[in-house]
Amino acid sequence: MNITQEFDTITAIATPPGTGGVGVVRISGDKSFEIINKIFSKKNLVPGKIFHGWIEDNDIKIDEVLVLPFKTPNSYTGEDVIEIHCHGGINVVSNILDLVLKNGARLAERGEFTKRAFINGKMDLSQAEAVADLIHAKTKKFAKDSANNLSGVLSLKVKEIRQNIFEVLSRIIAGIDFPEDVKEPEYDFLISEFEKNIKIIDNILNSAKASDIMRQGLKIAVVGKPNVGKSSLFNALLNMERAIVTDIAGTTRDVIRENLDWDVPITLIDTAGIRDGADKVEKIGIEFSKQSADEADLVLFLYDVSSGMADDDKIIYELIKDKPHIIIANKSDLMPQDQDQEQNFYGQILVSTLLKSGIDLLQEKIKEFAYKFDISENDFITNTRQQECLKRCKESLNQALVAAKSRELQDLISIDLKSALLFLDELTGEVITDEILDNIFSHFCIGK
Repeated sequence: MNITQEFDTITAIATPPGTGGVGVVRISGDKSFEIINKIFSKKNLVPGKIFHGWIEDNDIKIDEVLVLPFKTPNSYTGEDVIEIHCHGGINVVSNILDLVLKNGARLAERGEFTKRAFINGKMDLSQAEAVADLIHAKTKKFAKDSANNLSGVLSLKVKEIRQNIFEVLSRIIAGIDFPEDVKEPEYDFLISEFEKNIKIIDNILNSAKASDIMRQGLKIAVVGKPNVGKSSLFNALLNMERAIVTDIAGTTRDVIRENLDWDVPITLIDTAGIRDGADKVEKIGIEFSKQSADEADLVLFLYDVSSGMADDDKIIYELIKDKPHIIIANKSDLMPQDQDQEQNFYGQILVSTLLKSGIDLLQEKIKEFAYKFDISENDFITNTRQQECLKRCKESLNQALVAAKSRELQDLISIDLKSALLFLDELTGEVITDEILDNIFSHFCIGK
């Protein structure tokens, strides 16, 4: 985006495409009020009030609407903003958007409204990224956690770390520049401060894995040989008939995915049965199955307990045994009463997908695993970029800590502290390149 475009008046549809009760067209920039005055039946709009009237193209009425005017800096973007709330529907909203474009605005790029909010100081970069997390949250819990970040929880903690480091750096520089008036800080003090801030960063990073899982979802693959009941189990866990179930071996020939919201977002994956002697199409499905099992965070290994653990079951188990897994003995309703379960794998769960027995216990075991990645009230939501900034800040502090313990010149220690501050400034967006900025906002939807 060139410098001229940065100051254009932009517009976009701010609601999802399709039929709905309400559609919203958003305008932001210096020409916002000029444009709305050309197309709205009411004139001289007062910011902070809601106006009812008609959007008109000359004498042609387009739609009956509500208009919300906001004056800089009291708006989402920090600029003059107009929101047009019209009737939902693809054509109605598109007609209004076209009219706004015709009267002087240009179509916004992905995330450009939030990017302008960041540039105009309405939020820092971590809060802007929280907007994207909030929009794309896969669970109600993660939406609440993202809203917490949007409120500035992570920003405040990062600012606390930055202020701590800055104060230490200021004391070192004062001692170096004015040795006759100011003493350099004691090394024991430096060591204590560095260790304290490293610990704060570690507390934030402790939830990094959980943050990634909450954002991307926990992948759980159902794996086993054909006809052991994988698709039946898949349907039972979803509580819906999603996968085709027959007694014909090899019915499932492709990977099927469905999402579950158990506070932690879960992607449940039904895979093709793994066996030798399959036809060409089924072999492709089997390769996908192996890949899905390899990429899964948790594997549900299924075998037919009524016929016992066969050699081909054990071969499949060898493929997944080093991954987190749950062993499921299905078709327990067909199991002979005198069958000795001690010969089978320890920790297995007896299930009958036909009678729906054992499903509740299996769900509890899955949730027990999944909730290890739940975000508690004291944890911080971070993304990969933020985690990398914090890790690099920690590395700089560790270098400063080693130097302080070795009683090195404090002038050298100050270099590591300046580096640590730069990484924190990159996290909040105080120091950021256009390339990184464009990459962040390219993941937003148009209209946000």
